[in-house]
Amino acid sequence: MAYCGLQIIGLVLGGIGMVGTFTATLLPQWKVSAFIGGNIVVFETMWEGLWMNCVSQLNIKTQCRFYPSVLALPDGLAAARALMCIAVVLSIIAFVTAIIGMKCTQCIGDSKQARKITLLTAGVIFILTAILVLIPVSWTANGIIRDFRNPFIPAPRKRELGAALYLGWVSSAFFIAGGAIYCSFHCYASESRSPRYPTIQNPEVPGILPSSRHHLHKTKHASAGTLSMNSYV
Repeated sequence: MAYCGLQIIGLVLGGIGMVGTFTATLLPQWKVSAFIGGNIVVFETMWEGLWMNCVSQLNIKTQCRFYPSVLALPDGLAAARALMCIAVVLSIIAFVTAIIGMKCTQCIGDSKQARKITLLTAGVIFILTAILVLIPVSWTANGIIRDFRNPFIPAPRKRELGAALYLGWVSSAFFIAGGAIYCSFHCYASESRSPRYPTIQNPEVPGILPSSRHHLHKTKHASAGTLSMNSYV
């Protein structure tokens, strides 16, 4: 029962990470305009995402425009978009694999070995998805911080960390937690199968310990003595 509860917790964590990754991929708030300097327009906010850039005026009217050409995208933006799309696909695969390998489902029968391998696969894919999400999110955040501290970049071109970046970090944490839970089932199963103390077998009689052989030897002599006394009487 405890194993089933942990499997459900891992599935919930992976599901939250999957939804968060999908949302972070679609959100335009990867880069947000920074309100610094003296002469700035504070009623207008600019957002830059993987698919579009938006302009929000006093949080009342928002206009968004998709990037016109994929080939004209910067290399960093194109790589971040590709990695996030791959992460979304892998998160779905890991989520479905975890459902198949759970103890409370009957998708793969009653084979414990098959369930263990399936859960291990789901855990590894969850952790791999977390790494794929961390790469574009951390790389984008590093570029924003570097440009923000660069004195040669004008203030209107400087950006701040958007909500999508924080959502990506949180989703990666959920992926790692869920993947660690599923990988721990494989480690625990491997440790439980290995004996704590080695068994010393008798070379003459395989599978019988020396102490057991000595006990059988004494029992044999006692039985022989009893038979001889009965025969004498």
